[in-house]
Amino acid sequence: MNLFERPKICIIVLGLILGFNIGQAQIAHDITHDDAFKALLAAKQKAEDSNVLVNIAVVDAGANLKAFIRMDESFLGSIDVAIKKAKTARYFDIDTGELGELTQPGGVIYNIELSNEGLITFPGGLPIKNKEGKIIGAIGVSGGTIEQDRDIAKAGVQSILK
Repeated sequence: MNLFERPKICIIVLGLILGFNIGQAQIAHDITHDDAFKALLAAKQKAEDSNVLVNIAVVDAGANLKAFIRMDESFLGSIDVAIKKAKTARYFDIDTGELGELTQPGGVIYNIELSNEGLITFPGGLPIKNKEGKIIGAIGVSGGTIEQDRDIAKAGVQSILK
């Protein structure tokens, strides 16, 4: 039998070769789109209350972008930073500010920010946990001071636990 005579087998084999996740459902501990938007909107409200123009990114448990908003007149350069803060927080399941402390010259993971197509190791990225304490995603905020970014991200994280 020629492999190419059976199209379904061909597609599965091709998918395995190319690394596709054929038939894989959303993982059980992944942020839903409703919760992603809830976190996004809570963070946006905190930014508005603080008079700060930011970009806000929410990623799922696989560090894939799930929700994003660029507030009017926020910095264009902060788009990528917000997304990378969220991804960095999820890749290492840590506050990006805390990770930054470990990446300083002489630190145990100095220069890690050069990995994974660029990481952000200053405050504004936080893992998001569900009520059971499982990490379901992360949020990244960029555009204010690092303290403002972290506070805005915290508002997004806390909205999931309510």
